[in-house]
Amino acid sequence: MKRNIYQKLLAWKSSPRRKPLLLNGARQVGKTYILRKFGEQEYSRVAYLNFEEEPLLDDFFTSSLTPEKIIKKISLYVRHEIRPETDLIIFDEIQASNNALNSLKYFNEKANEYHIAAAGSLLGIRLSKPKSFPVGKVNFLSMYPLTFLEFLEAVNHSDLCHLIEHTTDFIPYPELFHQELIDLLRTYYFVGGMPEAVHFFSRTNDFFRVREIQKEILNAYALDFAKHVPPQDIPKLSLIWDSIPAQLGKENKKFVFSALKKTARAREYENALQWLQDAGLILRVNLVKTGKIPLQAYADRSIFKIYLLDVGLLGTLAKTSSDILAHGNQIFTEYKGAFAENYVAQQLRSQKETELYYWKSAGSAEVDFMCESGNHIFPLEAKAGINPRSKSLIFYEKKYHPTILSRTTLLNLKHDGNMTNYPLYAISLFPELFISSLT
Repeated sequence: MKRNIYQKLLAWKSSPRRKPLLLNGARQVGKTYILRKFGEQEYSRVAYLNFEEEPLLDDFFTSSLTPEKIIKKISLYVRHEIRPETDLIIFDEIQASNNALNSLKYFNEKANEYHIAAAGSLLGIRLSKPKSFPVGKVNFLSMYPLTFLEFLEAVNHSDLCHLIEHTTDFIPYPELFHQELIDLLRTYYFVGGMPEAVHFFSRTNDFFRVREIQKEILNAYALDFAKHVPPQDIPKLSLIWDSIPAQLGKENKKFVFSALKKTARAREYENALQWLQDAGLILRVNLVKTGKIPLQAYADRSIFKIYLLDVGLLGTLAKTSSDILAHGNQIFTEYKGAFAENYVAQQLRSQKETELYYWKSAGSAEVDFMCESGNHIFPLEAKAGINPRSKSLIFYEKKYHPTILSRTTLLNLKHDGNMTNYPLYAISLFPELFISSLT
């Protein structure tokens, strides 16, 4: 499957600032696949090492971290000479070997002519160990589930993907294409962006089996909890994980610790919450109480919402049936719009790779997402259906006078006065489409 991150890998290969690469992301988002494909297409040969499948590979890095010695051992292991510049070395599941992780520092300092790409699912936790983290000696990339545009490519609708990608103004899409994209978005809400689920669906259109695949992925994550989480934190982490559908089913969707159990306190659950975030399984959207730059400086990290890494997995965790697809736009409007907000959070995170924020007034006004670009803040409301009312945005405008107001709905592209509408299927255009219109 075509993944947008491939272009970033090409840029890494040719960059004058190239260092060993750390590709981070949740399990089963396609890190191994994309690195191997990249190596096969862009290099003469690939030397692949998986530290989880072959734990004894850690021995290569125990006695010495000298690159020359390590290269000799790897060459023996893969049965061919490792050549600089033309060969790619892949360290997969590198979080299983702290010594291999630490060796990246020395490859950068003493043998940067060797191209090394490392992948790991729990790097956020493992890299917190100072002795094993090569500070300043690596390049980073993050990988996420397939975006909606990548999904279009995977299900043989590259023409519609290109239609969105080449949009240069707010002229509405032809109604025929608009309705077709809404139908495909409905499907994406169910299938999501996990590569195995998308690949299977692209070949079979079997929603039932897709759901089975998603259940298997969730079960694998649960096994990770038992394998990697400190025993005292496993019950807390499971409570958080299982509560996400109910938390998003609330009207304001703010994460409430007392919903886990009446006596729950934030400080007791912070480690478990951070583990889920570091593992890439949740997206945390913090509250900002003022619409000023920089948003990070005004974030209240004690108040936040939590979304799942993938909208399809959210539907599985919430136990929604494939029958919902047979009822028009029900999948958009049911569950208090949680699918729409989770979808938007997922797309924005993949697109911008920055922290996400939302704004709430002292009263009842609330803006779902806040995007910072240049010297401007772009407030965005996510609506599940075609309801164009935006009372919170209007309240926000009176208070902060932003350059433009934006919403994303099932309506077509539109720019009317101080309001822009992005169809949910074209949220990838936010806010750059408006920014480009100013030049």
